[in-house]
Amino acid sequence: MHIAEGFLPPAHAVAWGVASAPFVVHGARSLVRDVREHPESTLLLGASGAFTFVLSALKLPSVTGSCSHPTGTGLGAILFRPPVMAVLGTITLLFQALLLAHGGLTTLGANVFSLAVVGPWAGYGVYRLLRRYGVPLMGAVFCGAFVADLSTYCVTSVQLALAFPDPGSGFRGALGKFGSIFAVTQIPLAVSEGLLTVLVMRLLMQSSKGELTRLGVLVTSAAGGKRAGSAEAVAR
Repeated sequence: MHIAEGFLPPAHAVAWGVASAPFVVHGARSLVRDVREHPESTLLLGASGAFTFVLSALKLPSVTGSCSHPTGTGLGAILFRPPVMAVLGTITLLFQALLLAHGGLTTLGANVFSLAVVGPWAGYGVYRLLRRYGVPLMGAVFCGAFVADLSTYCVTSVQLALAFPDPGSGFRGALGKFGSIFAVTQIPLAVSEGLLTVLVMRLLMQSSKGELTRLGVLVTSAAGGKRAGSAEAVAR
């Protein structure tokens, strides 16, 4: 979904940067507060950022001016909530633009809005909704990661359609074309990302159960007064 350097008209690039800025500023404040209050979370925060960096650095050509790849934002959104992912996603996109020529500085605002803002919020919203209605943790994690991935590409399709409307059918026609092309590669990638996120969450449950409990992904409960301290997955 990384839109390439210089691909968007200047007015669009500026508008998406302005739209993304409040989310990044709010996320930076949340991140600083979380690190100050819980410095033990730094390692898991770094792992969440690395997960996003590695997955979103994989590139499959999709349409002119963009590409398809996993996003990796669903995991961090579930663990630390979407505002924090706005910052981690922005850092990821900035480093990729500077070091990997993946995306760009002029299109940073547009890429941040799709990958680091809409994706995490959409995935986290689905995760919370499913957990509220009793869906098992891993099922909710899969759906959250799947939606975070796919919604990113829906927004990218909108961004490209707004910038390059079809000469005959306008925005609607361009949106259909961009969306259909992305869907060919992105739906299988979203499914794969959902499964990978479930695997990572299972590993975290074994290695970082205490931290997941503090974050609210797991909660300590007693069963019949005999099994106090057992971890049961619940929604935050």
